[in-house]
Amino acid sequence: MSALLDTGFLLAAIIENDDLHEICAETLEEETAPLLPDLVLPELAYLILRDGDYEILTDLLDAIVAGELKLLDTLPADLARASELLKTYQDTRIDFVDCVIVAMAERLNITRILTVDRRHFAIVRPKHCAYFEILP
Repeated sequence: MSALLDTGFLLAAIIENDDLHEICAETLEEETAPLLPDLVLPELAYLILRDGDYEILTDLLDAIVAGELKLLDTLPADLARASELLKTYQDTRIDFVDCVIVAMAERLNITRILTVDRRHFAIVRPKHCAYFEILP
């Protein structure tokens, strides 16, 4: 079963001194086909380079190129749905990237989200299922 990767989860999985590193790294290893939404990559790169760690970013990019993580393209329909979600959940201060992940999940009929941001993904009511399975 496929799962979509969120920024905070992937950051924790690759940064060894992160408090959630162990659980996120273990969860990622157990996934057979994790999907990386393309809009997660710039946000993740910014957070990695904020601490000046070019080696971690280049290792991540090399892993993507090698096919260890499949990069998933955002479609215009995903952006339209993200706009709807931003309007609906604006009182929660939901993140744009989270909304795109929800839209991609709906489009691809994916119910598993790998995230450390349980709050936003728990309140959204997806169109294709009753709720998301949020890991870890």
